[in-house]
Amino acid sequence: MVTVHDVARAAGVSISTVSRALASPQKVAAPTRERVEVAARELGYRPNRAASFLRAGRTGALGLVVPDLSNPYFAAVAKGAQARARDHGAGLFVVDTEENPDLEAEVLSSLAPQTDGVVLCSPRAVEAALAALEGRRVVLVNQAAEGVPAVAADHAAGMRRALEHLRALGHRRVAYVGGPAGSWSDRRRRAGLTAAAERYDDVEVVPLGAFRPQVEGGQAAADLVVACGATAVLTFNDLVAVGLVDRLRARGLDVPRDLSVVGSDDSYVASLVSPPLTTLRADLRALGRAAVDLLLADDGGAPAPLDVDLVVRSSTAPPATVPEDLP
Repeated sequence: MVTVHDVARAAGVSISTVSRALASPQKVAAPTRERVEVAARELGYRPNRAASFLRAGRTGALGLVVPDLSNPYFAAVAKGAQARARDHGAGLFVVDTEENPDLEAEVLSSLAPQTDGVVLCSPRAVEAALAALEGRRVVLVNQAAEGVPAVAADHAAGMRRALEHLRALGHRRVAYVGGPAGSWSDRRRRAGLTAAAERYDDVEVVPLGAFRPQVEGGQAAADLVVACGATAVLTFNDLVAVGLVDRLRARGLDVPRDLSVVGSDDSYVASLVSPPLTTLRADLRALGRAAVDLLLADDGGAPAPLDVDLVVRSSTAPPATVPEDLP
């Protein structure tokens, strides 16, 4: 088994220099660092990360807390966070709080002593969650709190692009099926949609309340969408859109002939359903990677919001009846 002593001997340096070159390369002169790296590579040396963390008084583990791991959105964020933690040589605990704010605080209290920092993804009770993590490094994903670093997607820009798309198709009455009442992402989407609607006095947006961010939420909202007279609908996420389409089909309605539907997140279900969903896309794995990088960064500078793009598929089309004001 190759040891740090072997690397030090091959590179002609001390054991402590080898440790610094591999753990904190910026602290070692470039020629020396390169000699150490070449020796380690040629010998096939793998540093003992666990021992390094123990010497530094750290656990070598990070935490990621999500409200629902069965939701493709959070699964994708977790994939990105896990890959980036691995790049940093750290482990990652992923915890699902089942959309339960009380469980969230309970889990965090037990998780905090076992980790060097925690990524909180869309926490349902942010103040209680932060209180449970007092003294630990924290990064928020799709949430905001004063003095706490955060990463997020640009939901407002995404909603603007979606509304502009529907308006260009000829839709003039557009419904919005929201997510959980306490969702920060939902508030940002609503604010973005309101701002976008104010730019066009010929488009009316009809908000239809808060619904579960699952297929069942879309099924529950479908009858309200039909009753409000909208010709198009924006949904909180793709799962809600899938439930909406399912209920519309059960009523004998066709998407997009009778109603255009736009999802959000571009999760894997968006391209699997019939018709494939027009949806808003953010790189969710990049969101997870950015959160871990920010958690481990020394400067704590937050990155700019991630771009949200519109992916046009078959669930949107011009309305069956074209409004009179269109050419």
